[in-house]
Amino acid sequence: MSVDLADILAARRAIAGIAARTPMVPSLAVDGDLLLKLETAQPIGAFKLRGALNAVAAVPDGAPGVTCCSTGNHGRGVAFAARAAGLRAVICMSELVPRAKVEGILALGAEVRIAGRSQDEAHAESRRLAREEGLIEISPFDDPLVIAGQGTIGLEMLEDRPDLAAILVPLSGGGLAAGVALAAKAIKPSIRVVGVTMERGAAMFASIRAGHPVEVEEVASLADSLGGGIGLDNRLTFALCRDLLDDCVLVTEQEIYEAMQALYYEDRMVAEGASVVGIAAMRAGRLPAFDGPVATILTGRNVDMITFTDIVVGRGIRLGEVEVKGRGYGA
Repeated sequence: MSVDLADILAARRAIAGIAARTPMVPSLAVDGDLLLKLETAQPIGAFKLRGALNAVAAVPDGAPGVTCCSTGNHGRGVAFAARAAGLRAVICMSELVPRAKVEGILALGAEVRIAGRSQDEAHAESRRLAREEGLIEISPFDDPLVIAGQGTIGLEMLEDRPDLAAILVPLSGGGLAAGVALAAKAIKPSIRVVGVTMERGAAMFASIRAGHPVEVEEVASLADSLGGGIGLDNRLTFALCRDLLDDCVLVTEQEIYEAMQALYYEDRMVAEGASVVGIAAMRAGRLPAFDGPVATILTGRNVDMITFTDIVVGRGIRLGEVEVKGRGYGA
């Protein structure tokens, strides 16, 4: 299997009219020239709709339905796309997924199966449903149709701002990073694409450093959408991210917390922790100077609002064994 620019262009045609062509706007949350690609404006509040729509469009006639594992937004995208296509959808999730994301999927008419405390256990349940009930499994990242769908973001970014010097991409299983890097580098080979992720439980980061897919312990994080493994049998995204990303950067939970505050107070935007890792990296000085404007992707807005409220008012947050210190914005 492979993915190229032609696949991404085909995906754009397949999802047109359902997925939004989202705007890219300047941010005040960092010092410097930073643009935000607002995938928070998608109908489901997250970029995952693009890949899900492209994959569901390819489901053969007569299939009994679709299934997937998800940390939240992919499941929401598959549920939305399946409902539009009149298909049954069963979304498999771990106990670590915030309740707000489970409820969002149920509201779209999908079934939810809670399986274990990791993305790997949820994936095992999704594979069982595909094997025993004949449902079509849609990977949250390691699927050529999903990668091509996410790659349409890169097309739009370079069409709107051909002068971009770099794109900062939230990095998890690699579907978004691989698709965006494929599209961006096909259009502008000189552009730099940097993956950014949380420092605890970062599977793709650890795999690239090891030179092969590895397992990591999945832990609670403000960037919960970036959790989960990449699969030891990863077919596509590991190699694409290894070959196409110019660098990978880690940010702390404290830096994510403060970036969520900055986005809210400076840009008046609500977004998940996974969305702000690029902002966090810039604010923390983790990136080199780029010769031109930089953009990052606000990947989703489906945040637990109780946690978000605690953050914006400066209360401390406990994430398993880790305590993120409360801090009023600007203090």
